[in-house]
Amino acid sequence: MPALRARERTIVLIGLVALVATSGYVLVVEPALARQREREALIPAREATLESKRRLVAKREHLTLEREALGKQIDQASTGLLPGPTPPLAASALQRLMKDLASGSGVELRSERVLAAQDLSGVFEIPIELTVAGSIRQIVTLLSRLERAPGALTVKDLKIRVAAPGQPRELLATLVVAGYLRPGTLAPLEPPRAPRGDET
Repeated sequence: MPALRARERTIVLIGLVALVATSGYVLVVEPALARQREREALIPAREATLESKRRLVAKREHLTLEREALGKQIDQASTGLLPGPTPPLAASALQRLMKDLASGSGVELRSERVLAAQDLSGVFEIPIELTVAGSIRQIVTLLSRLERAPGALTVKDLKIRVAAPGQPRELLATLVVAGYLRPGTLAPLEPPRAPRGDET
């Protein structure tokens, strides 16, 4: 086999150099450039994430104070709720409170029954139905004491009728009173003290 001439050797050498250069570009340089472009594309998103985290860290003290203030507001609002932690215990506390209000008003408690509790998006409404007998003045006293009672109590229904046809001064009042329970509330509800001039 004849030896390659100088010109042919140069052509072969140039071809090998071109092949090595092309392979190096495709296998090394192009992937490196692609990774660089991907990193550059991620930089704005990472800067935005970093900035949002910096803003959140800057708000930390303000958010902590706001959370503490909200916790105090929830605790203050919960002081008027029935003690729990379950609806039957809350209903029992409401019955005791209503018995104290009735005895302080001078009315006679004829009957009482606990109605079904209703879940109002995390707060339970605990209703009880009471039937009391007394004079107009005593029933008005009971209603005024109920209005000044501690906590969030609501009169859901009220019916007043004469106890007997021959006794127009004796009235029967049937009322549905509802209290509210936030599960886990343990603060006791105290019956209100009768102010002077409220006693019959």
